[in-house]
Amino acid sequence: MARLNLLNLGFDPRTHEGAPARNLSPELQLRRSVLACLLWESQFYEDGVEIAGRIAELVPKVEARKVAALAVEAREQMKLRHAPLLLVREMAHHATHRRLVAETLERVIQRADELAEFVAIYWKDGRVPLSAQVKKGLAAAFPRFDEYQLAKYDRGGPIKLRDVLFLSHAKPRDAAQASVWKKLVWGRLATPDTWEVALSAGADKREAWERLLREQKLGALALLRNLRNMREAGVDEALVLAALGAMSAARVLPFRFLAAARYAPQWEESLEQIMLKSVAGQPKLAGRTIVLVDVSGSMTAPLSHRSEMQRTDAAYGLAVLVREIAEKAAVFSFSDRIVEVPARRGFALRDAIDASQPHSGTLLGNAVESLNKSEHYDRLIVITDEQAHDRVPSPKGRGYVINVASYKNGVGYGKWTHIDGWSESVIEYFRALESLANGWVN
Repeated sequence: MARLNLLNLGFDPRTHEGAPARNLSPELQLRRSVLACLLWESQFYEDGVEIAGRIAELVPKVEARKVAALAVEAREQMKLRHAPLLLVREMAHHATHRRLVAETLERVIQRADELAEFVAIYWKDGRVPLSAQVKKGLAAAFPRFDEYQLAKYDRGGPIKLRDVLFLSHAKPRDAAQASVWKKLVWGRLATPDTWEVALSAGADKREAWERLLREQKLGALALLRNLRNMREAGVDEALVLAALGAMSAARVLPFRFLAAARYAPQWEESLEQIMLKSVAGQPKLAGRTIVLVDVSGSMTAPLSHRSEMQRTDAAYGLAVLVREIAEKAAVFSFSDRIVEVPARRGFALRDAIDASQPHSGTLLGNAVESLNKSEHYDRLIVITDEQAHDRVPSPKGRGYVINVASYKNGVGYGKWTHIDGWSESVIEYFRALESLANGWVN
């Protein structure tokens, strides 16, 4: 039998690796659980069901308007799809939050398939009548989508778009929309010309991809995500390179290019050129910026079981971005030790970070302490899943922790500015925050 008097039976929160973590308010716990969350997808230390359960438990503990604002932020700024729907579902379960359900649901539903996905989430514990506020929100969102959008997302499954139309009693804006909705009910919507439809129709894959490329039917993300499929289908390389050169990448973060290059390495040169071009011309971050990248074992886990991207893609991609836009920059990796990474750019920087040391422990505290002693910096940006083994000291200058996971406990608090999740708005957030701080000083 274990000798319990030898164990630390304190109830202070800890990361999964044992470092002291901040005992957060319900609002901050909810934010960190939501903003980097791919709902119901397992992560390295926690499974998706546990994360979803924690979100549901926290919603009634947080003021209704703050939950509603978080749902909108998660959808509009962090581009998450399922977590905002779960937040609204949980709001509908509590009398204190119900009055904001309709307006929040209308705002977070931004794709036609999210109409049916919300009802599926609402019924995940069994079918019950939709609340009046839920019906009102669905009815307000439904008219937003045209025939192409409805046809594109009118997929098979236990809950179809026509079911949501009947359940919500949505009203068409005009006779033309009423006609489209009749087609939806009878299954007669015009078949959309999308890459999914083209390939599922049994067409030759090479011919389908080449036609879609020639007709410019692929958006930037669809193009990047399908480079491996095009390579395997033997698509004409000239068409692929032309599409890459013409695509609009202004809002595509570097980690998307890094993930694409892993599976289509023969087009890495073009991908790197587009990636660097997409971040060129951005205003510089003043002063000296140090980027500290977590390369521990848990960071190599995929973002989800369906995703080909790893947490390291997000971390390395942000390091590449900061290297390009910082006035002066240095990049370090940390795991069991801290290592300075050679001053490279683009994919070479990714390779240097990844090969800098074995992917093992998470000694973030040791890394920050070492930088505080040996380096001058105006800004320290830590990119991590926060599951540190050791206590993390305060930064010597401005300190940011970008959390690329959604685990319950983390370390980036106190004098740190803590950011859950990653998006193209992260750097703009730095600029706005520092501009405001400078205004206070001046």
